[in-house]
Amino acid sequence: MRVLLASNSPRRRELLKYLVPEFDVRAFPADENFTGGSPEETVSEIAYRKLCAAESVFGEYDLVIASDTLVYMDGRYYGKPHDRADAVSMLRELSGRTHTVYSAVCVRLHGKISSAVAATEVTFKQLTDPEIYGYIDSHPVTDKAGAYAVQDGIVVKDYKGSYTNIVGLPLEVLSALTGLENRFPSRG
Repeated sequence: MRVLLASNSPRRRELLKYLVPEFDVRAFPADENFTGGSPEETVSEIAYRKLCAAESVFGEYDLVIASDTLVYMDGRYYGKPHDRADAVSMLRELSGRTHTVYSAVCVRLHGKISSAVAATEVTFKQLTDPEIYGYIDSHPVTDKAGAYAVQDGIVVKDYKGSYTNIVGLPLEVLSALTGLENRFPSRG
């Protein structure tokens, strides 16, 4: 089966290896502006736009995968920070609180498009400003929704739901949509 991951995300690339040993990776420009709907509608719409942006190569692949991830809390979306100051602001707001990470997966499998959304509750540790600045200075955050990565093991205190969803590609959802076996080790 010829598979394309329509994303430049190194995290999605690493996760997809747990379902598919070989695949191509290529991102296509797509509008990632928020639509203003519910978090599920918004993240689904953006993932769908990313999939449709790859339309020119649909005929070359049996499976095309697109995904989008958003952090949501108290009616506000936390996408990728625009700059360092934006990242600091996001981490201050998320500090010591619980938010929800939404990831949508949109696939085109043998000509048929389907999608689904995962939601995971994430609770942050209480962070001081020096901890926030230290985190930002030592970890690239401008390409991550909410300005953090769970796999860093620094800012997240606890989560309820899918770990791979927080990373950016909910493998349980992708497996259900495609029938591919999920070999990601379970996290207790």
